[in-house]
Amino acid sequence: MVRHKVDGYKINIKSKGVEHMKVIVTGRNLVITEAIREQVEKKLSKFDKMFRNDVEAHATFSTQKNNHIVEVTIPIKNGAFFRAEGVTEDMYQSIDEAVDKISRQMNKHKTKIEKRFYANDSIRFEEIPETNETFPEQAIVKTKRFGIKPMMPEEAVLQMELLGHDFFVFLNGDTEEINVVYRRKDGDFGLIEPYL
Repeated sequence: MVRHKVDGYKINIKSKGVEHMKVIVTGRNLVITEAIREQVEKKLSKFDKMFRNDVEAHATFSTQKNNHIVEVTIPIKNGAFFRAEGVTEDMYQSIDEAVDKISRQMNKHKTKIEKRFYANDSIRFEEIPETNETFPEQAIVKTKRFGIKPMMPEEAVLQMELLGHDFFVFLNGDTEEINVVYRRKDGDFGLIEPYL
């Protein structure tokens, strides 16, 4: 195991070998115990056979009031990723919740992902179990077109608030790039700055 400290956060990196997915465990303003680290690695190991060994799962732990938050992200090639968050009053239950959500995402979207990323060598599609669960087909049901004008992120937040939306797409006046502001679950705001 290799331990690093990055931006004040303790990061434990453990490579389980060439046949297993790597798991990166991060604690935000908290120290990750050996038991918690082992538990998340054990739970995520169920995905080992579904991904190639160069895929890294990221598990980030934090607390907010009485809630224990576990955010699991599994990036794959071509910019796609699986992401889920577990929020409960118990860190172990939060781990279970996040891993269960990832598993449901994989089952629900297997066919779509396989069609889109068939040439992607990160995922072993044949290892994702078939499910009898039916999922309603989702489609884009509405398209909106609107003119955009350059503005600062703060003005975009104000526009979002005035419209009563949870996000707002705008042309950033400083960078002259399309950005998105959004309302976070904690009530604050986030800014998305895409790049190629």
